[in-house]
Amino acid sequence: MKGDQQLNRRSFVTFPAAVGALSALEVSAEAAVRTIDFTTHTPAPGTFPARWICGSSSCMDNQDPPIQVHWYNEHTAILHQNKAWSYEAPFMYLYFGNERMLLLDQGFTQLRTEWGLRDAVDACIDKWCRRHGRKAAEMQLLLAFSHLHSDHYAAINQFLDRPNTRTMGLTHDEMMGFWGMTNYPEERVSLDLGDRKVLIWGSPGHMISEFAYYDTYTQILYTGDMFYCGRCYITYWDKWVASMKRLIDFVDANPVSHTVGCHIEISRTGEDYPYGLTWQPDEAPVQLTVAELRKAWDVAQTIAKPGIYFTGSVFLCNQTRSITTIDRNPYGYS
Repeated sequence: MKGDQQLNRRSFVTFPAAVGALSALEVSAEAAVRTIDFTTHTPAPGTFPARWICGSSSCMDNQDPPIQVHWYNEHTAILHQNKAWSYEAPFMYLYFGNERMLLLDQGFTQLRTEWGLRDAVDACIDKWCRRHGRKAAEMQLLLAFSHLHSDHYAAINQFLDRPNTRTMGLTHDEMMGFWGMTNYPEERVSLDLGDRKVLIWGSPGHMISEFAYYDTYTQILYTGDMFYCGRCYITYWDKWVASMKRLIDFVDANPVSHTVGCHIEISRTGEDYPYGLTWQPDEAPVQLTVAELRKAWDVAQTIAKPGIYFTGSVFLCNQTRSITTIDRNPYGYS
């Protein structure tokens, strides 16, 4: 991929000034004592739960926490919205570096009093900082999302008054500006969280303003709603094919431990859960393999018309978004 750009500590100050940011001397002093090695032993191992919270037959009677927090490893947390609070049940990924943290996606409930994402994230940050001798107030939090659909950013308003926090804007230009991109979607930028780098590039197709994220520490590739364990609603077929080709080129050249998306909409046996369902008792894992990504690419190259195509792991819904439940779609399964 051409036009790679490095977003290190110096270039990152092109963003608005952060509240309570550490000076270069303070960062150096902290790093000399407490620097965490995010580069030597990669991919950093981690685990996914055997089963995620997946709603219940009665939302009113659901006793699970509204947000499931799972520590993939010591420096990576995965948050999952309970389907009793939202049928979308989005996943959110929290990455910790030596200087700052990145939260990818912010769920589908706006009110903090109704669904406290801010409180859950702050609890994760406090826990991590206590483990590693940091002061939470001195760790900068970045809030970004994969694309401009509200189930990926609705709760971002819960963080607007949070000190030392930067949030992505809700327009295409603001999204590009947040990462300093000038050649979307081909350009790839590198975000430095403090010795832990995240690579970011454009991945449109599900919609226009969309990103893929690759964490160099865990080697997890996050593909949002462009490729995930469920119904990949493809609005712009040609752009999606080009984005898939970029993903394939990337995994050809870089090690990837897992691909992950923002939802689960399919059972372990390949059953499509109907749109809007708030209970998925036998849902598949959120993580997919590189082999499953390649299989989807192989299937995609055979698709010549709108319709729904099952790859064995995901449904490729080519230009069928206007009717969202597969069993009511006029196009047959292919």
